[in-house]
This record gives sequence, structure tokens and C-alpha cells, in this order.
Amino acid sequence: MKMPIYLDNHATTKMDKRVLESMMPFFTEDYANPSSIDHIQGNKVLGKVNEARELIAEKINASEDEIIFTSGATESDNIAITGIARSLKEKGNHIITTNIEHKAILESCSGLKREGFDVTYLQVNRKGEIDLEELKNSINDKTILISIMSANNEVGSIFPISDIGKIAGENGILFHTDATQIISYKKMDVEEMGIDLMSISGHKIYGPKGVGALYVKRGIRINPLIYGGGQERNIRPGTLNVPGIIGLARAFELSDKEREKNTLEIKRLRDLFLEIISKDLDLELNGSIENRLPNNLSLYIRGIDAKALITKVKEYVSISTGSACNTDTVKPSYVITGMGYEKERAFSTIRIGLSKYSTEEEIRFVAGKLSKDIKKMLNFFN
Repeated sequence: MKMPIYLDNHATTKMDKRVLESMMPFFTEDYANPSSIDHIQGNKVLGKVNEARELIAEKINASEDEIIFTSGATESDNIAITGIARSLKEKGNHIITTNIEHKAILESCSGLKREGFDVTYLQVNRKGEIDLEELKNSINDKTILISIMSANNEVGSIFPISDIGKIAGENGILFHTDATQIISYKKMDVEEMGIDLMSISGHKIYGPKGVGALYVKRGIRINPLIYGGGQERNIRPGTLNVPGIIGLARAFELSDKEREKNTLEIKRLRDLFLEIISKDLDLELNGSIENRLPNNLSLYIRGIDAKALITKVKEYVSISTGSACNTDTVKPSYVITGMGYEKERAFSTIRIGLSKYSTEEEIRFVAGKLSKDIKKMLNFFN
């Protein structure tokens, strides 16, 4: 086995070799700018970009012109939240989200609050779930947008997107979801689920970093955050990342085709990991085992400093305490504390993220060795 074994797949995934192969010609052969439609080469590349757009749209039951390419889910989230709020500010100034959203959502909402917008943060329970009645009761005549992630990136809790979409639709409110973490494991049908805007990112589905997309339902007007040449319906102007777009579409295609097979195997390995590491340790799962991403384990290990543990085991496994967006701080995870737990639990939580490349040999090795190292640390401090 190659060391360290990578189990931080919520932060990013290994690119599928088939994705890389699809991208290579667009670095050295078909490298023209797709906006250069005055010549054959530019038109050829534009055609390939449009094919990628069509493929992604088809997989989520959307239309080609409803797919906007971006640099990733963070940018997509910012465009969706801030762009929509500013375009609808004459209609209302109220936004509803949750207290455990990705920082891209929470920081966008914080910025809008400084502009005079009102934000309601739905509180989640200890399983990381929202109360749909609380959502309904939070809506008022100034509510213009509901933004709730499809699945949480730290504790893996899955939100009832179709139910939320129905509530939003019945009240004439736009609904945005960040589907970054769930897209590999659940088919997202934007029409069936009542989704108006949806963010995705390439590097969470075995595709390239630095590219993503935002689904924007036809007829919705968004104020751009940047200005330029008018690309992407003038919502996200700038020269298109063609190799990235091609790779995103190929990753999306493979994810859709292999979803069921990968999900079943990843879930099996995740449950095996939990079974092995739980035998002799006093640990608890953050969130529900049933209503969670199949690749996610968020484990509270009483009496352990998670950062110290991660440093101790880094030679043989790469794991994390939580979101990659927060690893440069010593603050406790706002997701864990947002679920109603004390800071101590947040500081003693590790996150395990499996992928389609995880093997049973790796899982048995890491779970067994990690268990032994945790017990050694606990014995040392006790």
C-alpha cells in the first residue's frame, strides 16, 4: 500500500485518469479561445464546450442554456446568493439558510447583512437536520431566497431537498442548493426537486480543481459579481477554462454512470471502518448513520485532541478535523457546535472521507492502526 493512505475525500478527490485523458488535447491541440468565433479553431472549441454544457444539463434534467461555468462551488455559491439578492432587492431583503452551511454561503450572507439584508439561520438538531416546520414559519413577505446545502461537508447529514424545494415553490421563493458533496451519490433532478439554482464543483467528483458550474433556471435574473466580455450569459464573464470544463463534464458523466456501484461499495467500506474502530474505543458518531453521505464518518473520540491525533498518524493516513476551508484556524468546528454540542466535542472530532479508490485492505489497515494509536494516546494522558 502507498503511504499515507488518503481519506480526506470531502476536501478533494483524486482525478479519474479517464477525466485527465479527456482534458489533455485542450492544452496542446485544441487550445483556441471558444470566444474567438471568427476562425475555425475557436468554433471547434466552442462546439466542444457546448457539448460539455449539454451533457451536464442532461444529467440534472436542465437545458443547455441553464448551465453557467465557474471556477468552482465557492464562486457558484457567491454568484447565487449575492447575485440573486441584489437583483431582487426591490422585491424583498430576506434570505433563509442554515447555521451549518459551507463558508461560501455563510460569508456571502454576512456580506449581504452589511448591505441591509436580513438573514434567518435555521438551527439544526444533534443529527445535523433541520425542522421543516421551522423553515415554513421563517418565511415572510420579504423572503426572496432559501439556500440550503444538499449534504453537509463535515458530518455528512443529508437535507430533504425535494421537501424544501416544494416549500419554496409554494411560496414563490427561489431555492438554491450547494450539491457539491452529494452529486456523486444521488441523482439531482432540478425540475423534480424544485431547485432554481444549484452549485457543483469538479474536484469533489474525481474531476479537476478550479472549475465548477451553477445551474440557473431559465428566466431568473442574476446581477453579475464581475464584469467583462459577456461570456456565460454575462453572469460569469471571462475566458472559459476549456480543459477544466471538458474534465468537469467527463467527471459528471462517469459519476452518473457509476453512481450506484460506487455508492454501494463505499458505504460497505465505511461501515466496515466504523465496525473495526468502534470495537474497543469510546467514540460516538456525529450525525445519523442512516441519513448521511455514504463516504462520511465524523467521529467524536472522548479525551483525544483531534489535531494532535492527526499529526501523530499523518505518516500512514491523511484525515482531517473538518472542512478544508477552516484548517488554518484553531477555532472549534462551527458545524459541531452548531449541532448543539460543546466545544470539547468539536476539538475531539475527526472526519474520515472515503472514495471510489478506497480498498478494503486500506480500510482494515487504517481502522486497526488508528484504533491502536488512539488507545496509546488515551493511556498516555490517563
